[in-house]
Amino acid sequence: MTEQNNFKVMGSLSLGLDAQNLLTDKRIALLEKVGEFGSITQAAKAVKLSYKGAWDAVDAMNSMFGEPLVMTMTGGKGGGGTQLTATGVRIVDTYRALLREHQRFMQAASVGIENFDNIYQMIRRLSVKTSARNQFFGKVTAIKQGPVNVEVELTLTGGDKIYAVITHDGLNDLDLAIGSDAWALVKASWVILALPDAAQQLSARNQLLGTVIRITHGGVNAEVTLQCSGGNTISVTLTNESVAALDVNIGLQMVAVFKASSVILGVTH
Repeated sequence: MTEQNNFKVMGSLSLGLDAQNLLTDKRIALLEKVGEFGSITQAAKAVKLSYKGAWDAVDAMNSMFGEPLVMTMTGGKGGGGTQLTATGVRIVDTYRALLREHQRFMQAASVGIENFDNIYQMIRRLSVKTSARNQFFGKVTAIKQGPVNVEVELTLTGGDKIYAVITHDGLNDLDLAIGSDAWALVKASWVILALPDAAQQLSARNQLLGTVIRITHGGVNAEVTLQCSGGNTISVTLTNESVAALDVNIGLQMVAVFKASSVILGVTH
């Protein structure tokens, strides 16, 4: 049996004014070691920085806050040393408090993706390739079984619904049930474009109301794309003459109409 990987959310915390002026874990560790050792030399060694690199970091942090976080002392043990100012101590304490909250968030996020298979399936959905122009993803919200065929209701993100008619064997092969994730594929040539009033007179089960956002003309046919109320888009292929006859223009509200038997359902396992 293949061992399941335990994926976790990981990341680091940085604070600052911009990409060049940052408080990072390493710089905070340097400040902590300065406070612990009272020596920039020992602090630099502890965090694996050169002496010059440590002072460059200290100078950058001092400039960042407009007041020193580290200051040099004279006359101390060994003839002098360095120590954190009150501001430096406050900055370290604040950063560590933020880091604890950051770690709690990362742990909570990791728990949220314990079932990494769901994320893998989502990534696969984003990379699915098909010749069908229209690809919709949603959840099965109703299944009506008849003596010959089955009608499956798929609710898309945003609330739009698509209905598909499949066989009983198809239902079993896809292992569909209420709550299942599924694809709906519809060729652009299978969709009829109609004005809202005219669409009411049509018997086709699927009618998606939307706004025309794009018209692409070809030599004979044109492709019209609607932005549906739920946020999905659907493309329709029709002749240039039909586009002119319907007076299709950007911003016009229209209905994409297609039969339930024209919908191909699929799942990602």
